[in-house]
Amino acid sequence: MNDSKVLARTASGIVVSAKMEKTISVLVERKIRHPLYGKYIKQSKKIHADDPHNECKEGDIVTIEETKPISKTKAWKLTSVDRKAAIIG
Repeated sequence: MNDSKVLARTASGIVVSAKMEKTISVLVERKIRHPLYGKYIKQSKKIHADDPHNECKEGDIVTIEETKPISKTKAWKLTSVDRKAAIIG
């Protein structure tokens, strides 16, 4: 068996929910080209990611990385917080 390290998939998105304990919900958007018409279409997906220190809030832009399943819905972990949300008020 080959012992080379497999690179994990990463994604960047916006935290849409941080109400769960040690879990964040990240909205990841990507643009794909329509196969027939050529128009670019926005596709989005909500992914649950592990946030062990509860450091993220709603509106933060984060990078997440795929990992082994942590729970029924979590198979991603927080890698870095790219930009914190602006505080309004």
